[in-house]
Amino acid sequence: MTGAALVYAPLPAAFDPLAWWSGHDPSRIAVVDATRGGEHSYGALDAHATQWCGALVAMGAVAGDRIAVLSRNRVEHVPLLAAAGRIGASLVPLNWRLTAVELARVLRDATPSVLIGEDRFRGLAERAVKESGIREPVWCDLDRDADALLRRAAALVSRVDVTPHTVAMLLYTSGSTGVPKGVMMPHRQLHWNAVATNLAWELSSLDVGLLASPLFHTAGWGVFTLPLLFCGGRMVMLDAFDPDHVLATMRSQHITVSFGVPTQLDMLRNGAAWGEPLPRLRWLIAGGAPCPPRIRDSVWDAGYQVREAYGLTECGPNCFTTSNAIALANPGTVGHPLPFLDMRLIADHGRVVAPGEVGELQLRGPQMFGGYFNDAERTAEVMTVDGWLRTGDLALRDSEGLWAIRGRRKELFISGGENVYPGEVEAALLNCQSVADASVIGIDDGRWGEIGCAVVVRSVGYEHIGESALLAEVREYLAGYKVPRRVIFVDELPRLGSGKIDRNAVAEGIALHAPAQGHGTFRAE
Repeated sequence: MTGAALVYAPLPAAFDPLAWWSGHDPSRIAVVDATRGGEHSYGALDAHATQWCGALVAMGAVAGDRIAVLSRNRVEHVPLLAAAGRIGASLVPLNWRLTAVELARVLRDATPSVLIGEDRFRGLAERAVKESGIREPVWCDLDRDADALLRRAAALVSRVDVTPHTVAMLLYTSGSTGVPKGVMMPHRQLHWNAVATNLAWELSSLDVGLLASPLFHTAGWGVFTLPLLFCGGRMVMLDAFDPDHVLATMRSQHITVSFGVPTQLDMLRNGAAWGEPLPRLRWLIAGGAPCPPRIRDSVWDAGYQVREAYGLTECGPNCFTTSNAIALANPGTVGHPLPFLDMRLIADHGRVVAPGEVGELQLRGPQMFGGYFNDAERTAEVMTVDGWLRTGDLALRDSEGLWAIRGRRKELFISGGENVYPGEVEAALLNCQSVADASVIGIDDGRWGEIGCAVVVRSVGYEHIGESALLAEVREYLAGYKVPRRVIFVDELPRLGSGKIDRNAVAEGIALHAPAQGHGTFRAE
């Protein structure tokens, strides 16, 4: 062997968990449909994926095409992702919450060759296709057409070769400009997110995850679904979030891990079974937005354990790991970086910040996206020349190596020479019982340069709370320069199709309707 060179085989193009587990343990349950009923094994889902391969080809799909899905969470999403990958196409889960005009923008960019959807969304799909002006994709109705189509579909003789960089999924993120961003997620990203998540979060084939997040969102796929399918675990699927149904399902299906945005955790607290023992539950993950202390603390007080997380569609989506002990002792932190993921914090002019300082979080690793679809310019804007993703999020790392997220870089404003991070102020507002929802925007001020203006939705039963009383409570949590100088009370906050607050619309509402002093109301159209 002296002088012989080691030769490594290339990475496999894509790990197909349905095919692998079907060969290893076909009767193992992969997905439980808690809405429609039924258990689906890895073997059955693999066979279903094979049928969908033939059906997609029969509908004219070829390698490089986009296969769009307009549906609430259904078991069919899983074999459809596998089938699209096997023929070299990309799955495009569409946001069914969008209007026809909003959805048309996505369709105009994605130009799918096939559109698979539920019958209840057929009218929305037809209006959106007409508005988009694209060539009409082949429509397949999951409720009316799919069974017959799959029965007639011929099995494919061979699969299309794909590379690790072939796009497996195209997810569209909301944008306030009205121009959607299609995030290209290659097989490489899905693979390494699953491997890193399973390692760092200690997930195994014994875990049972709850899927209540919509599958047009990266959390629906990346937080538990694909990682657990990769390691032979089980997913329990819901097509809507109802607190009582969620809690009942967590008990009856012996859920071990679950994800929710803070709003959903807040809703769970009102569930009839909240606080009752869930002996199999290892922990809850809170992500998608900062978790207010009052919500986080109430989860612990109820006897459950909650971990705060951070991620984004363009990388991961899982970027950090923590433990129950670290989460309890260090509230507001997201823990340590996941394996394979490099991180750095950059200040203005490219300086790497010291521990304890806030900087822009930049990421690099195999969990990285493949760029924005049809948009090299926007891809170049977020990527450095040496391969780092500019997340636009502000973070800090303390002396013990724990990381915390501090909001969006472009949302930061400077008041009296001090940096103010709206995310921190919003978290303090949401910690007040009288506040149901809040958004904070920096606005011009002749004396301080900029001041914070809070747009607040009062909680039910607190309609009498005024600006003075609210700000007095907030001062218990924030330094004086961080406390908003104005409060505008509204009935609701404008939101994007993803459900996130539309900060541009909030800022426009402030500019149009905020009085010179005191508080007022506006309602975004």
